[in-house]
Amino acid sequence: MRKNPEADLKLKYKKVLELGMVLSLVIMLLVFQTLRAIDMDEAESKTVDIEIEVTDIPPTEQFKRPPPPPKPSIPIPTESEDVPEDLTIEASFLDLSDIPPPPPPPADEGDMIFVAFDEPPTPKGGFRAIQKALKYPEIARKAGIEGRVTVHVLVSEKGIVIKTKILQSLGHTGCDQAAVSAIKNVRWNPAMQRDKPVKVWVAIPVIFRLK
Repeated sequence: MRKNPEADLKLKYKKVLELGMVLSLVIMLLVFQTLRAIDMDEAESKTVDIEIEVTDIPPTEQFKRPPPPPKPSIPIPTESEDVPEDLTIEASFLDLSDIPPPPPPPADEGDMIFVAFDEPPTPKGGFRAIQKALKYPEIARKAGIEGRVTVHVLVSEKGIVIKTKILQSLGHTGCDQAAVSAIKNVRWNPAMQRDKPVKVWVAIPVIFRLK
């Protein structure tokens, strides 16, 4: 049996292969030409500058509200008979013409200067002499008051009590005056400084004790 030459593929194989290769080359050339026409440059990216402005925010202040005014008192009527009725006080005049004068200034204590001495002033007969000369006030005796009165005494160079001042008192019982009288009624030996009598202040305690 003899094959038809038009149906024999082996006879057209070479021509078909060559035609295919030519078409492939043509297609590849067309593709390369197309790619070259396309602009492959990167698009320039536009940057936008953003400016941020920072401002100082002042601190929040709380305003203190003034306190509300006090509420006015409202009188409340009562039926109690113990509550007195309202009284109207008449205007009065204060007379200031009879005001007593101010008390005199305190005595000058400028002479109360400490003077050094070798021997202090002493009562003749010792401190027992003062206690013997002491007259217990009748008011203090009846009230049963006991205690101590301390008197600051200025004794002169001749052993004379010149001034006295109460340092510790027993109040208005008469004890202070009794202590001063007892001290003044006693004879004194003056203070001595280098074998010379000097005028000095000395604190003398006087004891009040009921037997």
